[in-house]
Amino acid sequence: MSPNATGRLAGKRVLITGTGGGQGEAAQRIFAREGATVVGCDLKPGSAEATAEGLRSEGFDVWGTTVDLTNPEQAGDWVREGAARMGGLDVLYNNAAGAGFAPFEKMTYSLWRHVMNVELDLVFHTTSAAWPLLLDGGGSLINIGSYSALRGIEPLAQVAHAAAKGGIISMTRALAAEGASRGVRANSISPGFISTPATDRAVDAEGRAWQISNALLQRAGTGEDIAYMALYLASDESSWITGQNYSVDGGATAGWRDDTETARLNAPKL
Repeated sequence: MSPNATGRLAGKRVLITGTGGGQGEAAQRIFAREGATVVGCDLKPGSAEATAEGLRSEGFDVWGTTVDLTNPEQAGDWVREGAARMGGLDVLYNNAAGAGFAPFEKMTYSLWRHVMNVELDLVFHTTSAAWPLLLDGGGSLINIGSYSALRGIEPLAQVAHAAAKGGIISMTRALAAEGASRGVRANSISPGFISTPATDRAVDAEGRAWQISNALLQRAGTGEDIAYMALYLASDESSWITGQNYSVDGGATAGWRDDTETARLNAPKL
């Protein structure tokens, strides 16, 4: 039993993928502190176990294990065993994803298939295993899309990534329609540029500055920015919301802000 038995997720039984760090670790911590029981997983050996152990030492009911979610048997076993440990399932949060980028003229079929496998197929694997459990008692499915699915961005060389994340958003809406009569809600979150250990390693200072310049709120997002939206969608506060995609991107898909001196000098005088 969580020490916060009266939190926003009190009594909720939650599966979260990718809890070894970044957005998934932030969600696991916030969900646990809001009263949920959480079972997490991660591809990196020992990482999900470590983050879960840290929260258990504080008295929270959190468990983690190493799983390759691109393997349908491993993914299905994790879902079923996690739900059995918790006595059922209320929320599946598909956060984990891999990566793969290349200009389309250089994209091989092998890279394309890799991206589909680590970004789209793994969501199918976990969701197909969890779907009967969610239909049985109702619940919330939360998937991570991307602002890359909503706008073309030439420098990011993201055709495969955008296609996979666009597939997740469309899949979420279709599941919302199929699950509504059984009390299942399905929504997606599309982050913009998020500062995580993985992105900080992959993006240099110039790339980071360029990404931030594309947002109205000119800072990198954090794992907590995404986790708090997921918290809302996991909670009963969002009980009349389904089939939606929420852009949490600092305004990157809403407009463009130019802070250069030239832009200020040329701005119309009102």
